[in-house]
Amino acid sequence: MRKNRSRVYQLLSVIWRHPFTALRSLFFFAALVIAPGVAWAQGDPPGRPSNSHPKPYGSGWECDRGYAAVGRTCAAIQVPPHAFLDSSGDGWECIRGYREVSGACDAVQVPPNAFLDFTGHRWECARGYRKVDRECVAIQAPANGYLNYPGNGWECDRGYREVKGECAALDVPENGFLDSSGRAWECDRGYEKVGPSCVSIKVPANAYLDRSGGRFKCDRGFRQRGETCVPVKIPKEGYLARSGSDWECKHGFRKDGESCVRIDVPPNGYLRPSGDEWDCDRGYQKLGGSCVAFEVPVNAHVSSSGNDWDCDSGYRRTGRTCAGSDQ
Repeated sequence: MRKNRSRVYQLLSVIWRHPFTALRSLFFFAALVIAPGVAWAQGDPPGRPSNSHPKPYGSGWECDRGYAAVGRTCAAIQVPPHAFLDSSGDGWECIRGYREVSGACDAVQVPPNAFLDFTGHRWECARGYRKVDRECVAIQAPANGYLNYPGNGWECDRGYREVKGECAALDVPENGFLDSSGRAWECDRGYEKVGPSCVSIKVPANAYLDRSGGRFKCDRGFRQRGETCVPVKIPKEGYLARSGSDWECKHGFRKDGESCVRIDVPPNGYLRPSGDEWDCDRGYQKLGGSCVAFEVPVNAHVSSSGNDWDCDSGYRRTGRTCAGSDQ
């Protein structure tokens, strides 16, 4: 008994001093115990054809690389000249410079001034040429034109624009300038475009040029009327609106034509937060210019709006009463 206890102490001492070695030994032992069962579970399925192997996961089989399943057999893939097995191993692709045509790889016919594209199976024209049928034709940029960034067309220089295949000079009027594109013009600040000219904007009294510089805006407290700015007439109990070109009524008043009239709030009513209308208190309904209390029938309650009633759960509204859903 004492000898067995001593051996246990020695084993625990080894595990304590060399934990990684002990863990690796335990893993190796488990693999020896479990592996035969795994091999038995994934053994070759019956009737597996030649040139195949068991699937790495689950049951069944799949063909080796270079073979393709045909029914219950694995047939060799016939790779034509100038081709190679694809990454899956069950098909083929043409090498660069060739393309598939009717099960074969035909050479890509690259015309002069062209090159193979990134796929290796098509061609593109070189910079300065454009594709026309099966050829690459040189791009002829007109006077005051240049080859565009992709190199497959042309654009006009700044200050010119395309007109019938040529680059025609822009006629920029007095008090005008070329825009950012360089192919159109705009008027200077304080001028507006009228046909082919830039006409001075007439700014009336009590006005100023707006941020765009192409029109005027009336000063605060004035409103536009035609080509002039007229004062905003503010009625009694009114004030200038935030826009600066209109007026609004004070809290407790509402607009009535060109005046502000006082809002008469009836008993059991209150002004809305906007201050230009009134509502009835909870439990009251509007009736003309008054707030009238309404009766809540049995099995009902005041609605969320506070100005009507709803039936309790399990009841439905029938006229001015609430009846059970089974009635």
